[in-house]
Amino acid sequence: MTTIHEIQQAMYVETPHGDGVPLFLIDYGPHLNTVWVVANCEDGKVRHYGSNHIRITVNWTMDFNTKGKEKIKQDDKEF
Repeated sequence: MTTIHEIQQAMYVETPHGDGVPLFLIDYGPHLNTVWVVANCEDGKVRHYGSNHIRITVNWTMDFNTKGKEKIKQDDKEF
């Protein structure tokens, strides 16, 4: 059974083609990876990626995916 889930919350992901905004997920069942449909930030192309090719980008506010990353400092303030 195939399920399509629209992503309502805005987030950014890293893909093999650069950063993008996920639009929805397609789940084909337990024997296949979930497919992410992502709009690329650079050129606007919509591409499909298996879940093993997607990584959620750093989110400093929620302290998500920050391990091993450095904050950007500007005018003695951390961003």
